[in-house]
Amino acid sequence: MDEPGEIEAFYDRCSDLMRALLDELARTPDQPRAFPVIEDAMGWPRRRISSVLGGVFTVRTRHFGGRRPYHFHDERQAASRRWELWMDPVQAETIRRAAD
Repeated sequence: MDEPGEIEAFYDRCSDLMRALLDELARTPDQPRAFPVIEDAMGWPRRRISSVLGGVFTVRTRHFGGRRPYHFHDERQAASRRWELWMDPVQAETIRRAAD
């Protein structure tokens, strides 16, 4: 996703846990991080991100055509060889505004 209105709509529709994840990703734009690194930064147990992403799947696919307000690399694409998430600066700024 790159349209601020669509990103804000996603933020408004998702769960509190997904909003917390988006807030954390917005804190460090353009820095891909592996799931365990993000979970540690948030004080979350392992595999919580996978659960949160699974929980938002229906909203993401049904209402937003599968688009994400973040970027994703699977283990084959990621430098860390683990699944990674990050936001670009536009996505991060939009999330920070939506959180206020």
